[in-house]
Amino acid sequence: MTPQAFLFGVLVSTLIGALFHLWRGGSLKRLILYVALSWLGFWAGHLLASQLNWNFAAVGPLNLGMAILTAVIVLAVGYWLSLVKIEKQ
Repeated sequence: MTPQAFLFGVLVSTLIGALFHLWRGGSLKRLILYVALSWLGFWAGHLLASQLNWNFAAVGPLNLGMAILTAVIVLAVGYWLSLVKIEKQ
């Protein structure tokens, strides 16, 4: 993977996390959580597509389609899990 493709992937995944934060709102901690989850999902999706030789909306060496899809799924699951409240007795 070229440095340009890596930088493009970081920018796209950061944008996905920031847009999710804009949509759902929250504090600075939530923004950091959403960006981290987006990075995790994005690169996991890219690596999964690379291992399975899937080329869904590939841009150069980056499997952008699968990476974006996985980033959104990981963000949704992470958001859902972050809503759990622990009750103190």
